[in-house]
Amino acid sequence: MERFRNDGLEFEVDDLGDENAPAVVLLHGFPQDRRAWAEVAELLTRAGRRVLVPELRGYGEQASPKERGKYTLDVLATDVVALARTAGVERFDLAGHDWGAALAFHVAGRHRELVRTLTAFSVPHRGAWAGAGVRQLWRSAYVGFFQLPWLPELVLTPARLERRLVRSGLGVEHARRYAKAKNRRALNWYRAMPLQAGFPRVEAPTVFAWGDGDEFVTERLARRCERWVDGEYTFEILRGVRHWIPEMHPRRAAELVLRRR
Repeated sequence: MERFRNDGLEFEVDDLGDENAPAVVLLHGFPQDRRAWAEVAELLTRAGRRVLVPELRGYGEQASPKERGKYTLDVLATDVVALARTAGVERFDLAGHDWGAALAFHVAGRHRELVRTLTAFSVPHRGAWAGAGVRQLWRSAYVGFFQLPWLPELVLTPARLERRLVRSGLGVEHARRYAKAKNRRALNWYRAMPLQAGFPRVEAPTVFAWGDGDEFVTERLARRCERWVDGEYTFEILRGVRHWIPEMHPRRAAELVLRRR
């Protein structure tokens, strides 16, 4: 499978490995693309998994609506459900990084019948952000800036974005590719935040991995994630690791996805 459709949009997807093997769905964050998972996906297929890696809404030309209401987590979750149905997958292991992690938590909560296990990297359940403290508010100041119309698109030139990503620990090759992609519609993931109505709790067995060098998410916020998971829960602190876990630490990421499988 190379593409799937939902909500009048067409999404590209990498469908790797044996189609009859247990499926793993990998969700990328901002401003990544599905190639963020390339090394992780290769390791998972070697371990005998079918791996589905979609290009998410707001990325690419065929799946980037203008309206911010098309980017709430409830709507984004329907894209993941459509992917599974098109692939003929009844249940799957789900993993996400950054915004993909937030979406993975939401899918696991809204569509419990689909998700066997959940592995989230760097960003916790959206419900955990309430009461995360002043330090986290400071680190998340860019979120408020992204709410503004047109100005973030003007300020986030490819050169500036590349420098910012490299400073936050991402490799130059990845940073350059993401910066050049100009997936500016993906800012609607942030702009839809005020429209989100509630966050579901998660029952699936869950691993949440956070690097203690992450400059976007504080340890206090990371530890609050547990409050939103009712099932078996493991919090992994990755020492000396920064935000970009799939690209920079693919072997560790794959090991965590495969835990308890």
